[in-house]
Amino acid sequence: MQVAKRIFLFLALNILIITSITFFLKITGLDQLLYGYGGNYPMMFIFCLVWGMGGAFISLLFSKTFAKSAMGVQVIDPRTQDPDTRRLVNLVHDIARKAKLSTMPEVGIYESPEVNAFATGPTKNNSIVAVSTGLLNRMDEEQVTGVLAHEVSHIANGDMVTLTIVQGVVNAFVMFFTRIIAEMVAKDRDGRVNPAVYYIVSFVAQIALMFLAIPLITAVSRWREYRADFGSAKLTGKHRMISALRALQNQTTIDNREPAFNAFKISGKKSHGFMQYFMTHPPLEARIAALEHARI
Repeated sequence: MQVAKRIFLFLALNILIITSITFFLKITGLDQLLYGYGGNYPMMFIFCLVWGMGGAFISLLFSKTFAKSAMGVQVIDPRTQDPDTRRLVNLVHDIARKAKLSTMPEVGIYESPEVNAFATGPTKNNSIVAVSTGLLNRMDEEQVTGVLAHEVSHIANGDMVTLTIVQGVVNAFVMFFTRIIAEMVAKDRDGRVNPAVYYIVSFVAQIALMFLAIPLITAVSRWREYRADFGSAKLTGKHRMISALRALQNQTTIDNREPAFNAFKISGKKSHGFMQYFMTHPPLEARIAALEHARI
């Protein structure tokens, strides 16, 4: 049921994105680029930039709503009288004040055995920090504090917007070069473009170019994780963040077969060689070492 819900929400979000951008392109007249191949590369790039950036920012706009629905997050009322949830809200808000956020993020909990936490939202003033029940049950207060400070640092650093811009620019260039490649391949000797060949080549080229672009996106993601680690260390002391990362190393999955590196979307498998460039997060060992040698 939960998987079906996530698939439905994902499809609904993408339909909304496509519909919104199509409407914008229609009223601006940029949709005409869809119906011809004139070699007008500047206008073609504008079209790709609007489509790529527009889709990325629409996703960002609905990121908090989508995350809460997909993960089943229960937002905690800041006025709650329950001592446990009240303590969690106070802890996040205390860290947020230290990070000089002008608007306190929403705080939520979701049911999951995974040791996990995330922060998202379109702006610093419209964000949420959510933690799993697994994290709260399997980490002590010091480690939870380090994790929460890491997530608040993502908000304070504007990481959601940074990744959105990177994703949008990458999408734009992928679309742009896809169209150029497809037009070159689909042209016959008379300069006419075969529509069937054009769309087939476009499909293949877009997949290939996006695959080649992934390392750039993941490199930015790894950089922001180091930055959030350092932010956590500055806000609450690096010993707390180091303790949290070490706790993740010691956690086990539900079936006890593999280490569970689930917090902050960390993969449980180490990657070597070429595959390391597709990791969105640095290895825990590298993050711990970076903190240990940092002068904070």
